Amino acid sequence: MRRLGSWFVLLCFASLACAETPTWIWNSKNAANNETIYARKEIELAGPVKQATLYATADNHVTVTFNGKPVIQHDEWNNWGKADVTKLISDKTALIAVAAKNDDGAAALLVKLEVTYKDGKSATFVSDGSWSVAAKSAPGWDKAGFAADWQKATVIGKLGIQPWGNVGVATVAAAPGEATPVENIKSLDGFKVERLYSVPIGQEGSWVSMTPDPQGRLICCDQYGGLFRVTPGKDAETTKIEKLDVPIGDAQGLLCAYDALYVTVNGGAAQGSGLYKVTDTNGDDQYDKVELLKKFDGGGEHGPHAVRLGPDGRLYVIAGNHTNIPKESEVGAPHKNWAEDLLLPRNPDGNGHATGRMAPAGWIASTDKDGKEWQLLCAGFRNPYDIAFNADGELFTYDADMEWDTGTPWYRPTRVNHAVSAGEFGWRYGTGKWPDYYVDSVGAVVDIGLGSPTGIEMGLGAKFPAKYQSALYINDWTYGVIYAVHMQPQGASYTATFEKFITGRPLPVTDICVNPKDGALYFTIGGRRTQSGLYRVTYDGSESTAPIAMTESQEGKEARALRRELEKLHTTNPTGALGQIWPNLASNDRAIRYAARVALEGQALADWKDKALAEANTNATIQALTALCRVGAKTDQAAVLAKLNALPYDRMSEEQILDALRVYQLAYIRLGGKQNDAADEAVIATINPLFPAQSEKLNRELFNLLVYLEAPGIVDRGMQQLFAGQTQQEQMFYAFVLRNAEKGWTMDQRKAYFSWMNLAQSKYRGGNSFQKFVMQIRNDAAEKLAKADLAELKEIMEGGQTEEVAKLETTRQFVHNWQVDDLIGMLPEVEAGRNFEKGQAAFEAAQCAKCHRYAGQGGGTGPDLTGVGNRFAPLYVLEAMIVPSKVVSDQYVNTIFQTDTGDILVGRIISETDDEYQIRTGPFAKELTVVKKDEVEGMKHSPLSEMPTGLLNTLTQEEILDLIAYLRSGGNPNDEAFSKK
Repeated sequence: MRRLGSWFVLLCFASLACAETPTWIWNSKNAANNETIYARKEIELAGPVKQATLYATADNHVTVTFNGKPVIQHDEWNNWGKADVTKLISDKTALIAVAAKNDDGAAALLVKLEVTYKDGKSATFVSDGSWSVAAKSAPGWDKAGFAADWQKATVIGKLGIQPWGNVGVATVAAAPGEATPVENIKSLDGFKVERLYSVPIGQEGSWVSMTPDPQGRLICCDQYGGLFRVTPGKDAETTKIEKLDVPIGDAQGLLCAYDALYVTVNGGAAQGSGLYKVTDTNGDDQYDKVELLKKFDGGGEHGPHAVRLGPDGRLYVIAGNHTNIPKESEVGAPHKNWAEDLLLPRNPDGNGHATGRMAPAGWIASTDKDGKEWQLLCAGFRNPYDIAFNADGELFTYDADMEWDTGTPWYRPTRVNHAVSAGEFGWRYGTGKWPDYYVDSVGAVVDIGLGSPTGIEMGLGAKFPAKYQSALYINDWTYGVIYAVHMQPQGASYTATFEKFITGRPLPVTDICVNPKDGALYFTIGGRRTQSGLYRVTYDGSESTAPIAMTESQEGKEARALRRELEKLHTTNPTGALGQIWPNLASNDRAIRYAARVALEGQALADWKDKALAEANTNATIQALTALCRVGAKTDQAAVLAKLNALPYDRMSEEQILDALRVYQLAYIRLGGKQNDAADEAVIATINPLFPAQSEKLNRELFNLLVYLEAPGIVDRGMQQLFAGQTQQEQMFYAFVLRNAEKGWTMDQRKAYFSWMNLAQSKYRGGNSFQKFVMQIRNDAAEKLAKADLAELKEIMEGGQTEEVAKLETTRQFVHNWQVDDLIGMLPEVEAGRNFEKGQAAFEAAQCAKCHRYAGQGGGTGPDLTGVGNRFAPLYVLEAMIVPSKVVSDQYVNTIFQTDTGDILVGRIISETDDEYQIRTGPFAKELTVVKKDEVEGMKHSPLSEMPTGLLNTLTQEEILDLIAYLRSGGNPNDEAFSKK
């Protein structure tokens, strides 16, 4: 789990100061990363001082002066900095001046001055709303008598209250707190939340894991302490808590199964990190035996986490990327043959996080009930905390993002993953994270957004309405949210939507479980030694809570069954396996193709290599060549490249082209690198005409390859793409890749390139590592410069000039994967008080004008939006932008074509003759694609809109509301929506 760091989280807290309890304060105008708060307070003392001690901390760097003298410089946000300031008091005045900086959010600080007077009396002075604060310093701000008009501080929470928790427990005792009251917690209509227990932090710690036992009691564990057993009562008064007298704790995974308690220790308890079996040997209902089943090499916040019982009777354990896989778990396992598989050099995290942590990274492994035989199921995660099985017997997890990467092209939001056999999820340290669409990886079921995943749970067994019995509940510790994720089968895998199920201020949710005895959902809050509590969620609405069938659903069942049959071949090699595998390489279902390709890699290469190189079906060719790159030899490279060059790129879908481009990469990564020969020239001749493409995904993979191969003119075209980038991520991608190009630069291009660095460092924003990533790009590019070029560029590189790229000022970056439920309650606000200019800017930022005409301007591939306000309510407009495939007009429906060679084309039929169709394969396509009718084996209407999803994900909530108002105004700035409220 992570420290809260984003500025908008801080706005959620408004606790009042107590007399002697320091409160977190901040400057409410701070709203970005890497900013500083300056704060001061002049205190009149009551008399001569015998002893004065100053404590201070901040999120996350603090410098303090006392009466003009530096006394504290401190970087540990979760503990006090301390100074004896007795000798600095010469009269009755105490001036405290503090500068606090946060690396990944707006800064906040906490200060306490304890004074003992010579007459024996004492006093305590604390940071509170009377302090003066500013976002910028001024001459004399840390001196007595400073008279600038600074604002009063905003109070965001007491010591011992979130967001930062019980700071300084070792040196300054905090009054016992209470867990968040239910009045501060919101749930969906019909659901009731009860607080059953406020955990006394000094005695029972902060609870982070939980499981029901066979009697319906809950076993809970303190993150840094022991086990507790909870017997839920009708209310808090009748709920019983007992501490278990057993020598184990520090658990981040608990499971009652096989008449035992399985414990995943992440810390120093017992024999350290590992999986343990705890039993009651004498039948007195008390655990008394602790047995280590498997020692784990790793720990900390990215250490070993949850343990679950699978439908196959095996135990499944998940761990973060700072934990090595269990010894011998890769032998005969589904997941194998991993590597970093990066075509171009990466940069490490600018702050050094996880540098050197190599594949397989975070993992899921299974074992028998005695913990003797282990198998690595899948890997490539960052730091998922928990796992859960649905009624179909499928396994899911909720993986963490790296918030320090926000604003960069390699940032990946938190996401729900389907943990299939041999799944590779592509986490690599630094800038090396794989995109979702790589052919050799498994994509996300759904992206969530910024957050910090903790416990997850399926609603199976809960006395909830059917929709919520089948939901997956995922905890976000950072933002205090429990999401309900609603999954729909998509072939042999799933897609999903999500909604906020429970929110609170504060609500650092840690674990969650359904108690099969009472059908209630329980969750805990706490972690990082913060105030902990136990809560129960029940349903008291009007919908039926009849149990749903606990059996596999019919939707997608046949596809899942086929995928599972192929997955059996990941660890076995029966006679005839190749005949079962090969037809499924051509499947239109990505999950089935993936399972078949992994199975193929386990077959004898001599049995299928020639078949791969002779294959005519496009999908099967790509999958077979992927396998050949992963298990073949350097001598296979030329044949692989030639086969890739022969693919019909003008007739392939975007997905197929992306897959093929990744196979090109693998051919160079795994089969010997570029040779600078005719084979490389043939690759350039094949893919060069495809760049730039209509798709940013295609552009990225094409550009990676063309820079790697040093294609002629690629620097010029890359600089054009950099200048055309509509978000800072797009621009940064081209700057990042171009740092590898040594040839083909003009001096004007060099000047523009390094001017972009200056622009990014002065104007763009992102996570804690953003500026350091920009500096790394600059340094890498500068290392390739001749001395003469360095001299000519010195003024730009040292002077911070941005004139060359002044028009590129944009700070568009991922905000949230917006769902309709996030915004539906705000729709009344589009009727008045909106901003026309901001709505217009949001229209451009969401790229609406590329396809739609509005007020006489824009593209023509989509419907004219000028009359939207006269026809549709705000909810329809919102749904059309977030869920474009919900309703697709007959005029704009796409057709899916399957050809006799296995090509899959999707596009809108623009014209038709007796012999052929002319289709537009995308809203930005520059040319039409011809499909011969005698080559078409099948065609059907696509249920998906041509409009991409996620176009609003770089907009804030307010910008989306302004955009809806703008669309409904017909372009009229005098519309009522823009009147003052």
